[in-house]
Amino acid sequence: MRKNSIKNTRINMEVQRELSEIIRTEVKDPGLGNAMVTVVSVEVTPDLKYCKAYISVLGSEEAAQNALLALNRAVGFVRKELARRVNLRNTPELKFIPDQSIEYGVHMSRLIDDVTAGMKTEDGENGAETGEDSWDDDWDQE
Repeated sequence: MRKNSIKNTRINMEVQRELSEIIRTEVKDPGLGNAMVTVVSVEVTPDLKYCKAYISVLGSEEAAQNALLALNRAVGFVRKELARRVNLRNTPELKFIPDQSIEYGVHMSRLIDDVTAGMKTEDGENGAETGEDSWDDDWDQE
């Protein structure tokens, strides 16, 4: 089975769905507290031996670290539940990896907003307040 095969994609989606459900309903570790844990994506190796689960936690950095520690403590239980729910030849060993893609996206969005806000204020100083567009001046000069 190739890494990008349809079968591997279906297995990844099924494991992601079941991991999300197990973490949401079954894991009772106090380290999770009220943290909102999301399984962003899952990569199961083609031989079904290993699984990387990318986890995002809503909240502070400390809550994310506590949630990751709690999941690593409960990895045996989660793997057992996964084996019970998903019928695979092998139940993969789970590795939880923090995913910062959501935070990175929010950070980049803020940077873009800051740049566009700066461009709007510069346009206001160049004659946009009077209703004249600066690009019209460029056309008139030619």
